[in-house]
Amino acid sequence: MKRRDILIAATTALAGSARAQIGNAPIRLLVGAPAGGSTDTIARTLAAGMGPVLGRTVIVENRPGAGGNIAAEVVAKAPPDGNTLLLSFTSHAINATLYPTLPFDPVKDFTALSCVATSPSILVAHPSLPANNVRELIALAKAKPGQLNFAIGALGSSLHMAGEAFKMQSGVYIVNIPYRGTAPAVQDVLAGQVQLMFAAVGNVQQHIKAGKLKALGVTSAKRLPEFPDLPAIAETLPGYESSAWFGLFGPARMPPETTRRLADAARQAIGEPAMRKRFDSEGVIAVGNTPEQFAPFVQSEIKRWAQVVKYSGARPE
Repeated sequence: MKRRDILIAATTALAGSARAQIGNAPIRLLVGAPAGGSTDTIARTLAAGMGPVLGRTVIVENRPGAGGNIAAEVVAKAPPDGNTLLLSFTSHAINATLYPTLPFDPVKDFTALSCVATSPSILVAHPSLPANNVRELIALAKAKPGQLNFAIGALGSSLHMAGEAFKMQSGVYIVNIPYRGTAPAVQDVLAGQVQLMFAAVGNVQQHIKAGKLKALGVTSAKRLPEFPDLPAIAETLPGYESSAWFGLFGPARMPPETTRRLADAARQAIGEPAMRKRFDSEGVIAVGNTPEQFAPFVQSEIKRWAQVVKYSGARPE
């Protein structure tokens, strides 16, 4: 064998070895939220389900900060080999308008793989509030503009924007009281320091059942099975809907076969009864759709939330 042929053979063997290593390396699933929250729990549940399907280890890495943008930037700039993924949430769409500039394009720099789950929220109030449903709340807020207030766990979050969309569609003026986190916000509503809050089901359902909070309506388009007697806000404000969502993304320009393999693995894992049961316990609804369904959904969400962000006048912290 000539020296040139030996060099070509050696180079080919090394390239094949490198591809094998990439193919067998652990997959990094980045999460732009701290450990212990709903997004982190969903990511770890998904990782545990996808690993066996792919025959690989999926490791969750928490990169909180800037409304999820820190984790998103890492994935946007990662090689498109399918080894670095992102479990993002509604803020991925909200941030497109909330932040004047981003170090990535929320559509062009990502491959949308699957919507993993959605999470409707509940509009709750301290029991002392003299309104027992959405219609009465709107009437009270119009009679007392600027005298009612919303607790907000994080500026620019889906729950913040749920409140802004409510105010925009109902034409009421309710003051926002920002907090650094959902837990202190809930505590102040429980204590009566703040009157109202949009909160994830899992964060308030025990307080509702105990009578410590009053539920006024759910943000899903229809009533929730867990609260069949609680009306959807849309029953009073037609067209209102504000469910948070959690989605799986990869970097842009991933090979079609890699995209399909990861998307199929996610949907297979999400379809497992054990995973759906775990999601139910967290107050979220499993979805598991295709890239062809998820990609246009993300684009529509960016357009939808742009209107609400502009109305709110919110700015990054």
